[in-house]
Amino acid sequence: MKEERIRPTKGKVLIAEPFLGDKNFERSVVLLCEYNNLGAFGLVLNQLTNLKLDDVIENIYAELPLYLGGPVEQNTLHFIHRLGDEIEGSVELGNGIYWSGDFEQVKTLINISKISENDIRLFVGYSGWGAGQLEGELMQDSWIVSDIDAGLIFETPSNNFWREVLKRMGGQYKVLSNYPTDPRLN
Repeated sequence: MKEERIRPTKGKVLIAEPFLGDKNFERSVVLLCEYNNLGAFGLVLNQLTNLKLDDVIENIYAELPLYLGGPVEQNTLHFIHRLGDEIEGSVELGNGIYWSGDFEQVKTLINISKISENDIRLFVGYSGWGAGQLEGELMQDSWIVSDIDAGLIFETPSNNFWREVLKRMGGQYKVLSNYPTDPRLN
């Protein structure tokens, strides 16, 4: 009997198969923030950049790291957090994860030290799929769809994130988490 696959929906993650072959998404975990018949919008959770928030936004007095949300429109800033209704206009994704909200309010809370690196993740750019594109990639087994919670996102170091997400899924995924980056070197 074939295993029932989790369907992609807002708040789920896409975990790149180790043999994906796309440098933009190698060993990536993408949080789906929007998913409908027009396509999908997500943010890569584990591609840390060398930039800090105060490098790209004026009047910020904290050096919060910036992540590369994906290859699309890398001149845009996006964020997820686990502060819920403390940030006006936030969109609940489930499992304690929220997307977007009033950025002026976020800046103020950052500057008065009411938001820390363990509460928010900021991204330049995003990942996007047109209508039917993600479904095609899923049919080619390019992605594993899974649940995720805020604790895992905000408390797991990005350099071990892909592996840790798979390990926590257990079974065949735990084995897959040890798949070498280059199998020829195994």
